[in-house]
Amino acid sequence: MSLVNLAHVCSHLQNASKARLGLTSIPVSKLHVNLSLGLQREGFISSVTLGGQAPPTPYSLQKTLSPEEHEKLAETLAHSPWDAYPPPSENESSPSPLGREELVHHVKVPRNPAARRLWLGLKYWNNEPVLKNMKLLSKPTRRIWLTGDDLAKITRTRHAGYVKGMTHPGECMFLTTDRGILEARECVERRIGGMVLCRVW
Repeated sequence: MSLVNLAHVCSHLQNASKARLGLTSIPVSKLHVNLSLGLQREGFISSVTLGGQAPPTPYSLQKTLSPEEHEKLAETLAHSPWDAYPPPSENESSPSPLGREELVHHVKVPRNPAARRLWLGLKYWNNEPVLKNMKLLSKPTRRIWLTGDDLAKITRTRHAGYVKGMTHPGECMFLTTDRGILEARECVERRIGGMVLCRVW
């Protein structure tokens, strides 16, 4: 596990959010993938996609129906409402509801692992970035390990060792444990400790 690369990722995501980017990429590693999925699970980023050097094609928005098509669809469903959910056929894949075809998008992933990138979708709310700050706590020269009791203090806004309490609204702290990368509150619930990675708010 390289904390130097993680420090670069933390500063990159923080700067990308302040620059109002909608999509950004980071190098691919197991640590980065698990941390990105944790950020998505906590609601800081919108999507995690494995791709190449070029950004993946965005998913097409669902086509909105015209008023005439809405009226025709309403008449069809009034006479036969079961057409909204047609039964799947045996030989073909199950058709989509209301007869609309769904587009399946495939992302091209390079065979060379060095050319792969992890593309993250950033989120914004009321013209403000959801991920405002992302700070690395453990350093290559000083790795911080916390127990479940220490994490219980930190989640209650109290200090524990070198780590300050979580006082910002919506703040999260991620740790690497023997059960994977977990958020601090999950570690408190499971009564396990680990090495602190970063805090996000």
